[in-house]
Amino acid sequence: MTTIHPTHATAHPAPDAAVPPPLVFLLATMAGVSVASLYYSQPMLGVLGPDIHAAERAVGFVPTLTQLGYALGILLLAPLGDRFDRRRIILAKAAVLAAALLASAAAPGIGALLAASLAVGLAATLAQDVVPAAATLAPVQARGKVVGTVMTGLLLGILLSRVVSGLGAEYFGWRAVYAAAAAGVALLGGAAWRWLPRFAPTTQLGYGALIASMAALWRSQRPLRRAALAQGLLSVAFSAFWSTLAVMLHSEFHWGSALAGAFGLAGAAGALAAPLAGRLADRRGPDLVTRLGAGLALASFAALLLAQWLPAWAQIALLVACAIGFDFGIQAALVAHQTLVYGLEPSARSRLNALLFTGIFIGMATGSALGALAMAHWGWQGVAALATAASAAALAVRMAGGARRPAA
Repeated sequence: MTTIHPTHATAHPAPDAAVPPPLVFLLATMAGVSVASLYYSQPMLGVLGPDIHAAERAVGFVPTLTQLGYALGILLLAPLGDRFDRRRIILAKAAVLAAALLASAAAPGIGALLAASLAVGLAATLAQDVVPAAATLAPVQARGKVVGTVMTGLLLGILLSRVVSGLGAEYFGWRAVYAAAAAGVALLGGAAWRWLPRFAPTTQLGYGALIASMAALWRSQRPLRRAALAQGLLSVAFSAFWSTLAVMLHSEFHWGSALAGAFGLAGAAGALAAPLAGRLADRRGPDLVTRLGAGLALASFAALLLAQWLPAWAQIALLVACAIGFDFGIQAALVAHQTLVYGLEPSARSRLNALLFTGIFIGMATGSALGALAMAHWGWQGVAALATAASAAALAVRMAGGARRPAA
């Protein structure tokens, strides 16, 4: 049995050293709980606003500022993992995130809640420190498996966060949800302080030079550019579908938001895809998995174009099947892209991760805008066509050039 003495050891994994399963579980749980903080507010806005006497428009900025803080944190804070001991950064962000969630629970008015929401988003980038930490700890032959397992935790956090906060707010109040979330983060932070090893910094660059070096990485690493472009295109398709689904279900089938939200359970397919994709990437190389994932997404979105010729019950069944299919494919491609990118330049994993997820966020924002435009002008068929085209472009990006197996 492997024993870790985290407060003394520094992470320098031996080529064949396996990461202890309890440590992988801790990292997966931290990733899930931290990223869940981004989504707790969404189901609670209806009860939150009247309780603090805030207008509906003002309350709508709560999730907006949380997402904005997360995007800024990925670009401006995540690269610090290359400059400083990643363990210290994880512990610091866990402390800030717990404090920000507690401040949200105690917020007397909308101004304080908005400020706390921005802080939650910034500190929730803890998830983007945990995943590169897992990649650093894992031996190269098991990196995909470990990253896939941690990503399973992250995806389950996204999937379950809205369900947990919605039920919690209904039975215990929205402040209790934030308070419980703060306690959970604090407990995990304590566990990380006890069990997570130190990580040696991989660069001595100052902050300005560190951020500037990301441009050089982008120029020099063609596989990074391909990964960010391909996953960004898949994110366009993903976001276009989910941002317009509720509108389509309401107009075509007269479904309410609760039934539309149930489609989110298809995200469980993504959580299942992560470890499977990681293991396949370890055995066959991540490039193959990115192609398979993009191909599955393309087939799933293209099948949506058949819906107009089907009866209503068959349309719903097709929607469910396609949602499971493309979510599985997109998450598999994401895990494979992460495995590929983390192997490009081990000394710059945090910066490489930040660049990859910046591309993903750009794709998500673009997909939401284009999806709304397609829905307004061409209806649901236009959205399906957009998602199909974006997935086809992602597959074309992955098919261009030869396969590349990343170095250790």
